[in-house]
Amino acid sequence: MATSRKKDQNPAEPAPSFDAEEDDASARNVWLAGLGAFAKAQAEGSKVFESLVNEGMAIQRKTQALAEDRMAEASKRMAEMTARAGGGGLPWGRLEGIFEERVARALERLGTPAAQDLLELKERIERLENLAKSPAEAAATTASTDVKRRAATAKQAR
Repeated sequence: MATSRKKDQNPAEPAPSFDAEEDDASARNVWLAGLGAFAKAQAEGSKVFESLVNEGMAIQRKTQALAEDRMAEASKRMAEMTARAGGGGLPWGRLEGIFEERVARALERLGTPAAQDLLELKERIERLENLAKSPAEAAATTASTDVKRRAATAKQAR
């Protein structure tokens, strides 16, 4: 049994007919409605855009204020942590001095000379070098003086 998908039509009713004039008028109305919607969207679009810009600026101000509050809170926490890390209020310079003293003691235990010891040793070497140069320079000066004397004596003898 095959069923038909057609509804039972009353043979007394005429089939709907399409009128070309009605179709043209309907298409023209659809076109005009589209143009009207476009014009309205264009006119109100700038208003909507401005509204969206204003809302965006308001949200930006709120988020910037929130970010600034969070930064201030974080800075405050860091200051508190720094104060606590300072050993009950010791200044950083004093902590640095304590650290340097401990390092110097450790180096001394290892037998590493201190900076002052190295400076004194350097000065001593420079003094010894000057003393070592002096006799050599004196000998050179003496030798050149002897040559000059001999030459002078030889001229007088002639």
